[in-house]
Amino acid sequence: MGCEASSNTAPNKEGRQLEFKRQLTDSLEKKGVAFLNSRDGGAIVIGVDDNGQTLGVDDADALQLKIKDRLKHNILPSIMGLFDVVAFEQEGKTVVKIILASGSEKPYYLTKMGMSPKGCFLRIGSASEPMPPAMIEQLFSQRVRNSIGNMASRYQDLSFEQLKIYYNDNGQTLNAQFARNLELLNKDGDYNYAAYLLSDNNGCSIKVAKYAGVDRVDLVENEEYGYCCLVKASKAVLDKLAIENRTFTKITPKERIEKKQINAIALREAVINAIIHNDYSREVPPKFELFSDRLEITSAGVIPAGLSEADFFKGYSIPQNKELMRVFRDLELVEQLGSGIPRILQTYSPAIYHFSPSFIRVVFNFAADDNATMQATMQATPQAEAVLAFCKSPQSRTQIQEHLGLKNRDHFRKAILQPLLESGVLLQTLPDKPTSPKQQFYTAPDKGELL
Repeated sequence: MGCEASSNTAPNKEGRQLEFKRQLTDSLEKKGVAFLNSRDGGAIVIGVDDNGQTLGVDDADALQLKIKDRLKHNILPSIMGLFDVVAFEQEGKTVVKIILASGSEKPYYLTKMGMSPKGCFLRIGSASEPMPPAMIEQLFSQRVRNSIGNMASRYQDLSFEQLKIYYNDNGQTLNAQFARNLELLNKDGDYNYAAYLLSDNNGCSIKVAKYAGVDRVDLVENEEYGYCCLVKASKAVLDKLAIENRTFTKITPKERIEKKQINAIALREAVINAIIHNDYSREVPPKFELFSDRLEITSAGVIPAGLSEADFFKGYSIPQNKELMRVFRDLELVEQLGSGIPRILQTYSPAIYHFSPSFIRVVFNFAADDNATMQATMQATPQAEAVLAFCKSPQSRTQIQEHLGLKNRDHFRKAILQPLLESGVLLQTLPDKPTSPKQQFYTAPDKGELL
């Protein structure tokens, strides 16, 4: 989910969601607070004057660091995971954009002024106005208290070796204060539920189920990825679904066209969205279900209060778990804040989303063959490689299934055997009698490895 103002193209007119600044000024935090307290969030573009003319900035890298430091230390509650700072070229000059999502812990306020009309602001038109005392009290009374940042972990003896490895692999080092810096402690100084989810051992398990048909009757595979750092589990789910996302090849007189069952970019965004925006306060992890004709991704939670479905599809959001968002962005599992839903909707209709009082489900129907002859291109899966290694000498269908430990004949034929045969890497001993009970299969010469 993201803020609509995330596009790296600055409109030429200020408004409710957009502010221009010639240069960084003392009002940065005030403008930021107003956007955080608004329903839709917004953006501040530095290096553009009030008329929308691009002026550019000097030393964009240093400017970005200064902005991040000021927003981090001068606004409360913490807004880590709620903002992004990016530099981009516009009209041949470098400008810096600050993207701010609407926060779930309103009212946000200037640290030095406190939770008062002098510290709390809201966006009215293109201006940032003081928030009335009655609104401050109302918002504070409604502040989310069951967030994973406030909930204490059920266990306090946590380790984070896996998380440290991921940060090291990304060129970053977690120091002794990492738990506080990443907001993995609650107000009492105990590990919170976000810390629990990111720790080496926890009770969160994400399931990827696979069914032979279009319903949940015939379960052929049920994998669990979890009881470990949520980052590790997320990567495992992404890898599993990438393997399952088969490629189809269409041969035309002019070219060879390859097509995935599900658009790879949209799939990745939907998986990450489901994991980082899931309502873990209910201790219900997201689940992923593969059918013969579709993938269903179900996450706990609802559209944030105050947002309509139309707002959701426009890209407005209130991040459910800003602590997880912070870590996933640090590790580059999430790109620019506000890019998720727009990326998905570049390929798919909003109709793929289904909302219920407690869950959000995304349904990706597998790509059709467009009334053309489409040949499945077998992916280099562990099961496919196992078949090719086993069939260096001819083996019967029953022997192959027993070797793989698979009982469902229909699933084995459709998902493994047929694609290998169509790809030409697995051959039949009796090609003229494909249904013969004496039929055996062997690996094609010089094709022991899938390309």
